[in-house]
Amino acid sequence: MPLVVLDRDGVINEDSDEYICGLADWQPIPGSIEAIAALSRGGYTIAVATNQSGLGRGYFGLEELEAIHASLCRQVEERGGRIDGIFYCPHLPEEGCRCRKPGTGLLEAIELELGLSPRGAVFIGDSIKDLEAARSYGCRPVLVKTGKGMATLNALQSGDTHVANGATIPVFEDLAGAARHILLQQPAPKCDT
Repeated sequence: MPLVVLDRDGVINEDSDEYICGLADWQPIPGSIEAIAALSRGGYTIAVATNQSGLGRGYFGLEELEAIHASLCRQVEERGGRIDGIFYCPHLPEEGCRCRKPGTGLLEAIELELGLSPRGAVFIGDSIKDLEAARSYGCRPVLVKTGKGMATLNALQSGDTHVANGATIPVFEDLAGAARHILLQQPAPKCDT
């Protein structure tokens, strides 16, 4: 099954400079849950790759993080889809770990645990770090304008970043728009029954 990798904050749910510390702070972006379910029903394996330094900073605990992820998975399942894995980096930027995006450790973990290579897979994000991680691992980066997406788009257009390497990065209003495009342009193979 083909793989789609999603960032979490700013792509699936509303982002906050104050961190998403618990279920009370976690608000899905309209249409995002339905988009994930549609991709899953369309035959795609769904993996989430997210930096969660708030855990390492002590802003929230593992219990709060797992409650958010359980709620996310449950909401997708209620719409007939599934998330196959959620992978997160708890480290602070100064720790220099390999898993914190733009590092590729989360993508390596996805490949190891799910048995599917993210190389060539669509990676939907809203930040330069997402796009850089995608490019570094051979994924196909897609930018959404939600979360930090507009600031990222402005940086790309002004030449403040070299993440594009001369290649065009598809840009969509939100995850719902990106999912519609993926399902129309790259339909997953269907099994004969």
